[in-house]
Amino acid sequence: MLEVIIKTGKENMDIAMIHHYLSEESYWAQGISYELVENSLTHSYCVGAFLDGRQVGFGRVITDYSTFAWFADFLVLPAFQGRGIAKKMLTHILELSWSRGLRRKMLNTSDAHELYRQFQFTEPAKPGNLMEIFRPGMYVK
Repeated sequence: MLEVIIKTGKENMDIAMIHHYLSEESYWAQGISYELVENSLTHSYCVGAFLDGRQVGFGRVITDYSTFAWFADFLVLPAFQGRGIAKKMLTHILELSWSRGLRRKMLNTSDAHELYRQFQFTEPAKPGNLMEIFRPGMYVK
């Protein structure tokens, strides 16, 4: 079995693959433009999982590196799911010194609760305190 290699930084990411997955296969970013995906990577801590030089997983963290982080756009290509790739990416991020020192880490998921619970993510302690402006389908034309 090939070893999963973790790389960080936008310059190491296969933006075309990430854009395709987000715009065509994800439930959260249908129709998002290439330009928006590329710009979002510019302003995030990016992590990718690679097998034999091919990117098969991705995630990004929007953070101030001091107090708060939002985990976004985590994905593993369907053919590679169930092999611990998402866990390897999450472990990499959560073991970084700046990540260990954050007061709050948050994310949104519709289908991966059990994965994130393994990393101590829980439902918000005070969900009534959370607010949002939610605009689903804003990328679909």
